[in-house]
Amino acid sequence: MAKKKVVLSFPPRLIQEPVTYRLVKDYDLQVNILRATVRPRERGRMVVELQGNKDNMERALAFIEDRGVQVDPLVQEMRYYPERCVHCTACTAVCPTEALTVDPKTRELVFDASHCIICESCIPACSYNAIESQF
Repeated sequence: MAKKKVVLSFPPRLIQEPVTYRLVKDYDLQVNILRATVRPRERGRMVVELQGNKDNMERALAFIEDRGVQVDPLVQEMRYYPERCVHCTACTAVCPTEALTVDPKTRELVFDASHCIICESCIPACSYNAIESQF
């Protein structure tokens, strides 16, 4: 079973189409919407975690790309700037997925983008602007 987190960017013409439904119904994928911004007549964006058969997932992503949906890996959406970070660890207390942790040996902050769901809880917790969302 394959699992992948991606950002889907929809052109305005596709906002009313059941693209997510097609991923579930036609390709037998589990779709967990982690975050979404959808407004009429504007580009829509969704952060989703897809799970299912690897071949089905590849076919599903090819299908939605052919329809005009841009598919990007999730890791491009959050930026951590270690040069700004003072390792105060305030962000680790608010991170629900442990994408932000402290290395017990160095006592420095570690950002694991593969665990990040772009909830943005860390952004107001950081007084040093060491974490930014590109969403």
